[in-house]
Amino acid sequence: MEFESFKREYLLSMEAICEQIFQKNGDSIKVKKQKFAVKNLTRIIDTALKLSNKTGFHAMGLRALSKESGLSMGGLYAYFEGKDELLRVIQDYGRQVLLELMEKHMAKEGEPRGKLETAVKLHLFLSEVMHDWFFFSYMEARFLSREDRKSAIEGELQSEEIFAGLLEEGRKAGVFRVADPVLAASLIKAMLQDWYLKRWKYTGRSVSVEDYAEHVMEWISAYLGCTVSKRDDADETVIR
Repeated sequence: MEFESFKREYLLSMEAICEQIFQKNGDSIKVKKQKFAVKNLTRIIDTALKLSNKTGFHAMGLRALSKESGLSMGGLYAYFEGKDELLRVIQDYGRQVLLELMEKHMAKEGEPRGKLETAVKLHLFLSEVMHDWFFFSYMEARFLSREDRKSAIEGELQSEEIFAGLLEEGRKAGVFRVADPVLAASLIKAMLQDWYLKRWKYTGRSVSVEDYAEHVMEWISAYLGCTVSKRDDADETVIR
């Protein structure tokens, strides 16, 4: 999986996800023309993420969101009753994108090693193109209601469980040496989070997301007792 090809697919996936958001929240959204509504939903969410990551979601006013998004206050209220509902939708939106794309791409791989590399790359690539959401989701989770915070925690654990499941699958197949798949999965998740939480550090060192993915896989492979090599013809990391 290459980053540039992933970005092209992601743009198509985003449209599908926003359509699902529209359909899921159709009772509360007053705009009924799907194509128009999906376009504005994307604009609202993207703008809210950018503003929130500058000032914090709770410091962001709806008037600022209206001004930056180009939608009137009435236009905003046609989609969301208030900031709490917007916060919930933003949280749900990102988790849905991550889990759906991980499941889709891992299904193409036939063995644990390929699935693990795909899951690592996809998580990093998605956090690169959706950096504002990943950063927002991590920083703003503490402001969620108790019920929505519980949902956010479950979403966090769900992605860890995917990695734990892959590690356990590889252990049973005899290709991974791992004593505690659950703990190992949490350590992998921490390495993936470091990319979007401390992106400034890697930008300053001229480390691309593909470079970071390669080094993360080297560390994981060494821990699991795998070896990593490069194919000269495609300059692609291969786990053996």
